[in-house]
Amino acid sequence: MSHIYLEYSFEVDPVEPGREILLAELADLPFESFEETDQGLKGYVRKSEWHEDLIQTVELLRNPEFTVHYHFEEIPPENWNERWETHFEPIEIDDECRVRAPFHSRKEVKYDIVIEPKMSFGTGHHETTHMMLEFLLEMDLEETTVLDMGCGTAVLAILAGMKGAEEIDAIDIDPWSQLNAMENAARNGQEGIRVYQGDAKAIPQKEYDFILANINRNVLLEDLPVYSRHLKTGGYLLLSGFYDADSDLITRRCQEEGLRFETRRERNAWVAVRYKYLGDDKD
Repeated sequence: MSHIYLEYSFEVDPVEPGREILLAELADLPFESFEETDQGLKGYVRKSEWHEDLIQTVELLRNPEFTVHYHFEEIPPENWNERWETHFEPIEIDDECRVRAPFHSRKEVKYDIVIEPKMSFGTGHHETTHMMLEFLLEMDLEETTVLDMGCGTAVLAILAGMKGAEEIDAIDIDPWSQLNAMENAARNGQEGIRVYQGDAKAIPQKEYDFILANINRNVLLEDLPVYSRHLKTGGYLLLSGFYDADSDLITRRCQEEGLRFETRRERNAWVAVRYKYLGDDKD
C-alpha cells in the first residue's frame, strides 16, 4: 500500500524571515517536502512517521516576534492523482529537455520525457528536479553506470538512459513508486532501468560513475557514507532536496567521505550540488 501523507499549512507573520526560520526547523523533523505559499508554507510528512507532539519542538511557535497559525489535513492516496494533475506543470530546460505528463501537448525538444506520477507524490521538489536535470544535461553519461536513489517517478534515471548511460539502477523506499518508476521507464523506451524497492541497503554490490540523490536532508546525511562506498574513484555524486541553509552541513559531511565540492545551483532557496569522489581504500 502507498503511504498516507499529512499536509501541514503554516501562516507566518511576518512572512520573512519567519518562513526561512520555519523551514530550517521543520527540516529537522520527518517532513519530506515543502511548498512555499504567499502566507508561509506547506509541509508534507508521512502519517506513519509523525506524532503531533513533534510540532511542539518548533521554537518559532513560541517566539513572541512572530505569529504562526497552522492546521493539517490527511491526504488519502486516492486523492493524490487529482492533486498532481492540478499542480503539475511541465519542466522545461531551454529547448533541450521537457518533462511532461501524458495530457500535456508535445514540443520538439531533444529529450521529451513523459511522466505519469500517479501516487509518487512530492509537492515542492519541482525546483530540485529541474536542477538535477540541468546537471545531467551538461555532463557526458555515455557508457556510464548510474544509480538514482529515491528515484520517485524515475525521471532522472530516464534522462540518464536517454543520454547513453550503459547501466542504470533506481531505488525508492515506496513500493508504489517502484511500480510507477518501472512504468515510466517503459513509457520512455528505457526498459533496461532496474528498479528496486528499499533504502540505501538495497544498493547492489557494485560501484557507479554517477549517483543521483534528490531526497531530504536527513536521509542524505545518514546515507552519504554508503554513497561514497558505491562510487568509483573520479565518480560524481549529485545531491538535491535540501535548502541553502543546509549546504555547508552537507558539504562538510561530504568532505569527510572523500567527496570534493565542484559546483552548485539554487532555485527559490532549494539547492543542488555536485561532488567528485577522490577515492579511498575499499575492500
